[in-house]
Amino acid sequence: MASPDEGTAGLTGRRVADESLLEDEKAMLANDPGGMLRATASAGAQVRESAALAAEANLSLLADEGRPRAVVVAGIGTAGLTGNILATVAGPRCPVPVIGHRSAGVPGWVGAADVVIAVSASGRSPEALAAADAAARRGARLVAIGNPDSELQAMAERARAPFIPVPRRAPARASLWGLAVPVLLAARSLGLVKVNEADLAETAARLDADAERCRPGAESFVNPAKSLALGLAGSVPIVWGSSPLATVAARRFADTLAANARYPVMAGALGEAGRGRVGLLDGPFGGLAESSRDIFADPDEQEQATTRLRLVVLRDGGLNPEEEADEPVAVEERRADAVQTLAERRGVRCDVVTAEGGSALERLASLTAVPDFASIYLALAHGLDPMAVPAINEMKELSNPMPEALQ
Repeated sequence: MASPDEGTAGLTGRRVADESLLEDEKAMLANDPGGMLRATASAGAQVRESAALAAEANLSLLADEGRPRAVVVAGIGTAGLTGNILATVAGPRCPVPVIGHRSAGVPGWVGAADVVIAVSASGRSPEALAAADAAARRGARLVAIGNPDSELQAMAERARAPFIPVPRRAPARASLWGLAVPVLLAARSLGLVKVNEADLAETAARLDADAERCRPGAESFVNPAKSLALGLAGSVPIVWGSSPLATVAARRFADTLAANARYPVMAGALGEAGRGRVGLLDGPFGGLAESSRDIFADPDEQEQATTRLRLVVLRDGGLNPEEEADEPVAVEERRADAVQTLAERRGVRCDVVTAEGGSALERLASLTAVPDFASIYLALAHGLDPMAVPAINEMKELSNPMPEALQ
């Protein structure tokens, strides 16, 4: 077993991942005191709970003024990703633009003809609060989503705007579905997206099933998340999505790998990668590293000595494409086949996660569930607490200094 390293900031963990740590369920859960595994396993329950909470909110107010000119989804981090989810699930035929806004306030063009959806898991994100305030001042229709009894709820009430309370039981990155479903249902009230009750039920069931497959007690050879985590251990991961929907899932995986496992990750659309970044497969961490591998050397020592790329391709073959969409889907599939072939020729190892399901929402869930768990298992294999990220707290302290009156 690799010895723990302890840094000057009180950081603990192992530089080299230890596979045995993922086979001892009791010890693994002890190293997850904040319950990130449990919170991630609640994704299906989040879908059901947030859908029920959205049904209790008076979203009919949104539809009274008809279709908006544009929808702005304001938030940061996981809350910001909900805007990408809405745009992807709504698809290219969405009748109005869906704009994700990840900084304070709202775009300068927002006015009375637009809708602003302010999202914050805590209900106190400066970006979401500033967006809600700006929307109210400019006369835009506002929907707020976040922790109940928060500053965001108070702001929505002052503006007489709908507020969907989503109780915060875990960090925002473990609450993706609790935040995303209300955004989708608000957009449905505006007639912008087709998400029915069956879609929500099937998505929740999919997330439940994947949580069961990825449960801590399942051994690595039958647990897809543990297998993915161990494959990524010690590598520089590159995550590419074959379609717009798969690209949202790829960027989600990059976020969770960075926050939970503290791994540097590159993520994006496979189409963009084919215009330049696919060249990484030829570089010093790709084909050049693999060509220098000594077949007679100890495999474990060699893996530790050289950091290599590990490619993850998230594939989505499309869902019941219409005739004019057949060719783009075929192009996406050919690109995915091509990059897997390129990786194989260069000896770069590649993992593939393929979308399943009968709706865009369920397919997205099928591409995020296993990677979400994998990011946590990778953290645990390194002896890291996936919930406690000291650098995040220190960043907040350093960037939000205490007022002079309190110093």
